[in-house]
Amino acid sequence: MDRTAGLTLPPAAPIDVLFVVLPDTLLLDLAGPAEAFRLANQVLQRRGRPAAFRLRYVGPQAEVPSSVGLSLAGIEPLPDTFDAPTWVVLLGRPGEAAQVVRRQRPWLSVRDWLGRVLPPLLDAPGTPHRLLTVCVGALLAADAGLLGTRRCTTHHELLDALIALAPRAQVLANRLWVEDGPLLTSAGITAGIDLALHCIAQHVGDALAATVAQVMVAPGRRGSLDPQRSPLLQFRDHLHPALHRVQESVCARPGDHWSAEALSAIAHVTPRQLARLFRQHTGLTPRDYVEHVRSTLAQQALDRGARTSQAVDLAGFRSDRQWRRARQRQQRAPS
Repeated sequence: MDRTAGLTLPPAAPIDVLFVVLPDTLLLDLAGPAEAFRLANQVLQRRGRPAAFRLRYVGPQAEVPSSVGLSLAGIEPLPDTFDAPTWVVLLGRPGEAAQVVRRQRPWLSVRDWLGRVLPPLLDAPGTPHRLLTVCVGALLAADAGLLGTRRCTTHHELLDALIALAPRAQVLANRLWVEDGPLLTSAGITAGIDLALHCIAQHVGDALAATVAQVMVAPGRRGSLDPQRSPLLQFRDHLHPALHRVQESVCARPGDHWSAEALSAIAHVTPRQLARLFRQHTGLTPRDYVEHVRSTLAQQALDRGARTSQAVDLAGFRSDRQWRRARQRQQRAPS
C-alpha cells in the first residue's frame, strides 16, 4: 500500500508547463518558477516516482534577449494544439506599463495566439489546463481578452494598467497571487515562485512542495492572502537541515516505525539532541511531530470521503484507537 505524503499521486503523463518567452522577459520571472517545477521533478524521481512536469519554452521567436541581456535560445514555436494537460505561463518584462505593453509584433503574435487557442480550453468544464501569469503576464492575458470577470492581480505598479485593459475583471490589490478557476495570477518576481509552489502542492502534495521550498531556501511559503497554511507545512519555518531531513522522511513514510532512535539516525544526532532541536525550532517533541503528520493525513483522507479505518491506515496509525489517542493528546497540548 502506498503511504505517500498527502496521499496524492501524479498522473502517468506529466503536465506540460509552457513558458511563453518574449523579448526582454524578466529572467527571474522565468527561472524562479521553472526551478521550482524542476526541483519538484527531482524530488519525485529520488523517491522512485515519475516526473510530474515537463518544462517547455515557446514564443514567436527562436532566440530573444532577456531582461539582463543574456540571450535565451532554443525557444519552440507557439503550438496550435495541446497534446497533454498544459499550464501556460505568461511572464514579466521590465519598465513602466506604457513600455511593457508594447503592441509590437512579438506581443501581438502571442496575444493573437492566446485569444485563439486558450478560451475553449480554459472554459471547458473540468479543464486540466491552466493559465498562470507573473507580473506583466496578467496584462498580456488581459490584452488577449482572457480575464473576463475573473479575480486577478499583478505587480502593484501595474494595477491601473490592468484595470484599463480588463475593466470587467475583479482586479485585487495587495495580493501575492490570486486563483480563480483555471486562471492564476501573481504579483511578480518572488511571488511567481510562491505561485509555482502552490501549483506543485495542488498537483503532488503539500509535503513535496514544502521540500521544494526548503531546497530553494524559501521555507516560509506564502499563500494568496498568506492564510493559515496546510498543517503539513506547519513547523517548517526554519533552516535547520537535520530537522528538515527528519520532517521530509516522516512526511514521505508516515507509516514507518518512527522510534526516537530511527529519527535521530536520519538527523545524525543523538535522540536527546534531536529532542532539544525539535523543541528549539518547532516547539514540539519528535513524537508530537510524527503524530501531527499522521493526524493531518488521516483528516485529509476523511475529507476526501475515505472510511475511518482506511484513513487511519493510510496515515500510518496502527488502529483507530491509536489515532483517537493522538488526537486527544494534540487537543490537550497548549497552543
